[in-house]
This record gives sequence, C-alpha cells and structure tokens, in this order.
Amino acid sequence: MTMNDYRHEFLAFAISRGVLRFGEFELKSGRKSPYFFNAGLFNTGEALNQLGEFYARAILQADVQFDMLFGPAYKGIPLVAAVSIALARQGRDVPWCFNRKEAKSHGEGGNLVGAPLAGRVLIVDDVITAGTAIRESLDLIKAHQASPVGIVVSLNRQEKGQGERSAIQEIEQQENIPVISIASLDDLLKYLENGAAEAQYLAAIRSYRERYAVST
Repeated sequence: MTMNDYRHEFLAFAISRGVLRFGEFELKSGRKSPYFFNAGLFNTGEALNQLGEFYARAILQADVQFDMLFGPAYKGIPLVAAVSIALARQGRDVPWCFNRKEAKSHGEGGNLVGAPLAGRVLIVDDVITAGTAIRESLDLIKAHQASPVGIVVSLNRQEKGQGERSAIQEIEQQENIPVISIASLDDLLKYLENGAAEAQYLAAIRSYRERYAVST
C-alpha cells in the first residue's frame, strides 16, 4: 500500500464514521469552514482499533526514532493506548504514559500515569489548532529531562495562525521536530478530486484552502 493509498483509506474511514463531515461549520476561530473533523466520534472499540492502525502506519512511514509514546489529557489518552497496541502488533513494543489535568496527592501521586517519562518521546494527539495544548505537553516532557522528538496527529488542517504560518509549522520550526499527520487538507482535496461521493464540496474546500491554509 502506498502512502497515498493509506491516507485516502483513512479519509474514507473518517467519513464513514461521521468524524469528517461537510457543510458549513463555525470554528472556534470564527472562520466558516466547509468541513469539520471530530476525532471524538471514533467512539467504538472497532473504530479506535482501526484508528490506532492508521496512526501506526503514519509513524512507521515517517521513520522517526523514539523510545516511548505520550498522550496528552484528555483526547490523547485513548489514542496513545490504541497506538501502542497497534505498534506492538507490528513488532514495535514501546512504553507509553499520559498526564492528568490535576496532580494526584494520594496513592502514587503526581500528574503522570503509565511508564516513566524518559528518553525520546513521541507525542500522540488528535489535532493541533492553536498549539497551546501541545506546547504544555512539550514543557512537561522537558521538565522530566526527556526529549520530545515528534508529534503525530490524525489530520493536519494546515490552518494559518495569526500570521502566514500554521500552528504546526510554528511548532516544527521552534522545536525543530516533525509533526506527522495521517492525512492533511491537501490529501482531502486529492481524495475529493478522485471522484469521491462528496466531490460537490470540492470548490468550497479549495476556496477555503486558498484563504485560510498554508502549504505543507
């Protein structure tokens, strides 16, 4: 399977689950978007199982060197577990952990659950919008004397921030680490151009890309 095939397979999967929808949606930024992606709707065991497999494909394709996985609370928690299982099926058994929003004062205490946060850490999350939450994860990893070596997300919307760069591009340049995505807005356009049933939204998404998105 080529990279193009698995990305398009993922988009078809997301559409079939109602995770990727088309129409008119107002984003938190106030922008009107012709498509919307809600990873929280991968909400069954089989959906999460398949999603973990797509993440594993993207990670293995990127060939990033890492020692463990980290999932930011809250959406990153089920994702990091699913991805670790999928990687183990591929012969790559790695430790993983996640953080709590509030530190626990009893029992084992602290704000981390799972394996010790150490070595080269790959962050697993759903999307990066403004980048605020992912920067908190980067700070947490560094505070434990570990090294963030990459971030993997499900969809790169390629959205511009306040300037001409996207939040993902800013993180990549500031931290000197890659942000890996299963699919991107450019992949979505190619998917629709190839005769998908949702092709009627192609013009609106092209227009949105020209106005609000950056090149990958």
